[in-house]
Amino acid sequence: ELGMPSSPLYRLWRQAALEAHKSSEWVKRSSDRSAMTTVPPEPPLSHRAFRELMEPSYFRYAHAFLADIDQCDTAVSDTFDILWLSWNEALASEDIQRYAWSVLRTTVMSRTPHLDGRPELAPAAFDTVALRTLNPGEDRTEQLVESLQLFKAVSRLPDQQLDVFVLRHMCGMPAQDVADLLGVPPATVRSDERHAEHFLESVLCPPPETEGKTS
Repeated sequence: ELGMPSSPLYRLWRQAALEAHKSSEWVKRSSDRSAMTTVPPEPPLSHRAFRELMEPSYFRYAHAFLADIDQCDTAVSDTFDILWLSWNEALASEDIQRYAWSVLRTTVMSRTPHLDGRPELAPAAFDTVALRTLNPGEDRTEQLVESLQLFKAVSRLPDQQLDVFVLRHMCGMPAQDVADLLGVPPATVRSDERHAEHFLESVLCPPPETEGKTS
C-alpha cells in the first residue's frame, strides 16, 4: 500500500514486537496473516555497497555501548533496515554519511542504558586496553577504578565530542576515518577531540587548591 519494501518493515516490526515482550508464537501467528512476498526484495545496489563499507565501523561503535554481541548485531541491522526504508531521502541529504550516522546513533542510544540522561559506559571499563594488558601481579582493582572514573566522565561529554572520543580512543580509529564516518571535516574531529580531552583532564586531574592565599 505504501510502496515500501516489506522485508525491512517486517524485521523492524518483529523486533519491536519481541522487545514489547510479545511471544515468538504471537509474532509468528501475526506475521502468518500478513501478505509477505515469497522472495524478499534486495535493497538497492548503492545501499548494499554502503552497508558493506560502513558495517564493521558501525558495529565497533555499537559495541562500545552495548556489551551484548546480539544487541550490537540487532542495533546495526535495524540501522540498515531504517536506512533502506529512507534510502531516497538519505541519498538526497546534504551528506549521506552524516544522515546515516544520525540513524545509527539514535538506534544505539535507544538500546543503551542511561544514568541521569547520559549513556552508561561502565561495561566498557571491563574491556579496556589497560586491563587486558596488565602484567601478572599488577593491581586490576586500581586500574578498574580509574577506568570507571574515566568512562563516567566521558559519558558527560556533548554528543559529538562523545562520539569522537569513543571512535578515536575506544575503537582506535584514525582521525580521517572518524571524519569520514561522521560526515564532518577532519578539523572538526581534531577540535572535538581537543575539547573532550581538556574537559576530561579538568574532571579527572583538577588543579590543586592554592594554599596560603594573601588578602
